[in-house]
Parts: sequence; structure tokens; C-alpha cells
Amino acid sequence: MRTARNMRTARSGPGFRNCLLASGLIAAVLTPCIAAAALGETETSVQTDAAQLQGSVKTLERSIYRLHEIQLPSGTKLREFVGPDAKIFAVAWNGPAVPNLRQTFGRYFDTFVAAAKVARTGHNRLDIRQGDLVVQSSGHMRAFTGRAYLPQAIPAGVALGELR
Repeated sequence: MRTARNMRTARSGPGFRNCLLASGLIAAVLTPCIAAAALGETETSVQTDAAQLQGSVKTLERSIYRLHEIQLPSGTKLREFVGPDAKIFAVAWNGPAVPNLRQTFGRYFDTFVAAAKVARTGHNRLDIRQGDLVVQSSGHMRAFTGRAYLPQAIPAGVALGELR
């Protein structure tokens, strides 16, 4: 028979946190209403996606890249980093919900899913370095953060610390 203390431990232990993070990522995959231009693709779909999301887009010009920040209705901010070649070399997010990673990662999504099955680095962290894709994600219910980038596509002079 479980005591109240045992039930509290079961709901706050590392297994529960991993399950919660996995649930958040699965929910993000299955949520079809949130879209964004895909990693490694051109930035042409940013405005279309923002309109479809009913989100607002703010574009910031940096010296080496362009940053599109989409405020999603869920409260999550999705940032897309576009290089001089007009291709998205990184995406980052933070907020109460994980964006639709299938749409956000595009052709890199299957690589992400395969690597995510084995790549746990902590109770509520995911750190994947698979070929030409890096994904770092963490969080808990209503507070998710993450980034994905293509190391070979990052323009010279852009520091990893900027990709957040």
C-alpha cells in the first residue's frame, strides 16, 4: 500500500520528470496547429507561418544574421536565425509549451526522434549531438526552453551563446 509520502516521491522523482519531459515533447509533435519555417530551409515561409499561427513576428537585423521572433498564442516565443544565404541555421524557443518540433525541425525531425530515444543527460534535459544536428532542450510543465542548430551552417562570427 502506498503512503502519502511514497506517492509524493513517485510524482517528484527523476523517472516522473523524464516522463513529463517526454510527454511535453510528444505533445509538441502531435500538435498540428503550431508551425514555423524549418531548420535548414529558406526563410520564405516565416510570414505565412506566423499568419497561420495568428502570431506576431518581429524581425531583428544583426550584423551577421537576421532573427525572426514569433510570439505564439500559447505564450511561447519561437526564434529563427537566418544566415546570409537566407537559410535557417538555428531555432530556439522558450515558454509554456514546446513548439511543433516536426514542423520546426523539418527534414531533421526523424534524426531528432531517433537520437532522443537514447540521449538523456539529466532529469529534465535533452542534449543531442547527431551528425550535423545539435538539440538542447530542458524544462518542466509550463516552462520549456530549447534550441536546435546546424553547426556547419552557423555563419562565421556567430557565438553559440547568441542562439537562445
